[in-house]
Amino acid sequence: MNVEIFKGNWTEAKGKLKQKWAELTDDELLKIEGKHDEIYGILEKRYGYAKDKITKMLDDMHSS
Repeated sequence: MNVEIFKGNWTEAKGKLKQKWAELTDDELLKIEGKHDEIYGILEKRYGYAKDKITKMLDDMHSS
């Protein structure tokens, strides 16, 4: 996963995350902003995705 989408372009990344996973709360997004790796636990818990699927989805999201 490209960590830069969570560092340099957080506003854009946050918008894309909300579009792709509309159930993410603002509190969860704040948690992710502080530590990009938090997204794995949040998406695993909320959607039941495996880490490798999350990585692929994030990479696809970033390249679009």
